[in-house]
Amino acid sequence: MSSRSEAPLRESWLKVAIPLALGAIVLLAPTPAGLPVNAWRYFALFVTVIAGLITEPIPPAIIGMGGVIVAAALGLVRETPAQSAQWALSGFANATVWLIFAGYMFTLGYTQTGLGRRIALHLVRLLGHRTLGLGYAVTLADLALAPFTASATARSAGTVYPIVRQIPELYASRPDDGTARRLGAYVLYTALVASMITSSMFVTALAPNTLAVSVMRQTAGVTVSWFDWFIGFAPVGVTLIALMPLLLYKIYPPEIRSAPEVPRWAAEQLRAMGAMSRKEFTLLVLVCFALALWIVATAYIDPAVTAMLVVLLMVISGVVSWNDVIGHSQAWNILIWFATLVTLAGGLAETTFLDWLVQSLAPTLRNFSTGAAVVSVVGVYFFLHYFFASITAHAASMLPVFIGLAITIPGLSPKEWALLLSYPLGLMGVLTTYTAGHSPIYYGSGYISRQAFWVLGLILGIFFLTTYLLIAVPWLNYLGF
Repeated sequence: MSSRSEAPLRESWLKVAIPLALGAIVLLAPTPAGLPVNAWRYFALFVTVIAGLITEPIPPAIIGMGGVIVAAALGLVRETPAQSAQWALSGFANATVWLIFAGYMFTLGYTQTGLGRRIALHLVRLLGHRTLGLGYAVTLADLALAPFTASATARSAGTVYPIVRQIPELYASRPDDGTARRLGAYVLYTALVASMITSSMFVTALAPNTLAVSVMRQTAGVTVSWFDWFIGFAPVGVTLIALMPLLLYKIYPPEIRSAPEVPRWAAEQLRAMGAMSRKEFTLLVLVCFALALWIVATAYIDPAVTAMLVVLLMVISGVVSWNDVIGHSQAWNILIWFATLVTLAGGLAETTFLDWLVQSLAPTLRNFSTGAAVVSVVGVYFFLHYFFASITAHAASMLPVFIGLAITIPGLSPKEWALLLSYPLGLMGVLTTYTAGHSPIYYGSGYISRQAFWVLGLILGIFFLTTYLLIAVPWLNYLGF
């Protein structure tokens, strides 16, 4: 009996000890030449936080908040207390953080009005005979929206997730009673990964893509049109879209593979629900309004402002109550968690740690053959995203440096190098629970475990990068870019 009770205690101690030990090892190691001492100390803290997010001895929001507080209190990023406080709170001004929060409010509206259930029942009635069919359905739904929605967080968290979240419960698959793997984990994770692929397919599918086009022009002197971007990535995108639902079906299989009776049941449920209620219709109009602004008005109104406007209108119109909004603990928890991670990741750039890392690698990379240089440069750029909680921040801080480095390596044209480094901006979001703006909302659903996020993220990251390099490099060369 005692050995059984000691096992959970030992596991809890390990969850605490491993992050602290890793951070201590980095902290006690000599500061590398050319790197400020405070940057190395900050990196040690960052390693501790990331390791803590993997072992999760306490809730992730507390880990992130603790990292920010320690860094601010010790002045590791900025010198004065006032400046440190400003830095510590900067993540709460990040637009993506509030898009995630609004996504939870959209989900709340879909659930309370019954609109999400109605749409989910229609999907199940049409495609629910086989779970794999649902996987392809949610993938194609994101693909259809991607060319017109410049925010992956708005598209996936605000439109796709609230609907897909309703499907698992139709199959008695819930996050809190041991039935998550019946169907929910597969369908929700497939929807998330699909958004990563589609974000790389179109220059208009991800806000940082337009930033990348600007960086290419300024850094490498190359101009890329919408069609150039699409045609250069199309073979990779089509391949990944075709393979991904099936691959996840094999490596992250749902327990329910076939349920021929469920579509019939769904049709009966739709008949029982009757016509749409006023609240359902109101929410549908508001969601279509948000989607229209995300598609055509991003030059005039930020997607986050659009999302929060719709949340406001949801409250005013009675779709949800204000008490529902302030009482949604999960939404506020994720907001705090992601805001602190955005702040912590930004600290790596502000302390010049990332600049030092890239400059340290540059002499070695220039001595590689063309093939080895492509794999190394793109691979390092891709997996550096573990240090970022924002794709925009990654693109803004690292893309100019890497393009500037890459175009000095012979063998590829500046346009090829620029595209090879810009396309993965969407794909790299698959790596962890925090490396894309909408990942926390899927993680917060409870269907996809922490371990699954990290393990599958690494597997898919390697698969995506390998497939990408094998197809994109010869294809771009064939196109004459």
